[in-house]
Amino acid sequence: MPSASSGEPTGFAPPRIARRGSTSAYALTVVLLHGRGSNEDQIIGLADQLPTGPSYIAVRAPIAEAGGFAWFANRGIGRPIAESLTETMGWFRTWLDEAVPGPVLLVGFSGGAAFAGGLILSDPTRFAGAAILSGTLPFDAGVPVTPGRLDGVPMFVSQGETDTVIPAELLYDTWQYLTGPAGADTTAVLEIGGHKISADVVEKLSAWITRQVSRARRGPA
Repeated sequence: MPSASSGEPTGFAPPRIARRGSTSAYALTVVLLHGRGSNEDQIIGLADQLPTGPSYIAVRAPIAEAGGFAWFANRGIGRPIAESLTETMGWFRTWLDEAVPGPVLLVGFSGGAAFAGGLILSDPTRFAGAAILSGTLPFDAGVPVTPGRLDGVPMFVSQGETDTVIPAELLYDTWQYLTGPAGADTTAVLEIGGHKISADVVEKLSAWITRQVSRARRGPA
């Protein structure tokens, strides 16, 4: 599979972004990735409910769709087309590696969760961790989901028991992989509710981000 940071031209314009939080070059950066049909202005509001200290950047996905934007073309909900995902990950990494060369936490909701999963599975050493909120990992989309792929990587996964947007089998496979074979250091939250980021998830996500900020300050264990 081509490297997600190949730097090859994609035809996509540089991303539009929205910012909150710290402007310090030494702050941990949290990149927020919106869902399909949404945009950066909607997801950046999440930063107002998260811990102070990090720099928060919301990024607009490159593909116009459904009155908003999407991270990849798909062949069904939660099922990226491999070539499209590879292309958009390359575009994102070209921007990220120039704009934010330091540690990055990824926080993705729904389609943005699948994109975050693709990024960290493609290059686990590039990111300080990832949160998969009401979404699936991009299975069968050209990224490795082998045992031990995320060995020791901090991960956060939240799912609603009554989520009817993401196919149940993809939610199940994501939960099972992240809490088992991936080898990740996973915080898992299953709640009563549907396809959303609830107040309870925000509270637990905030605690997880705070732990990653502390970890980044003292360096790897």
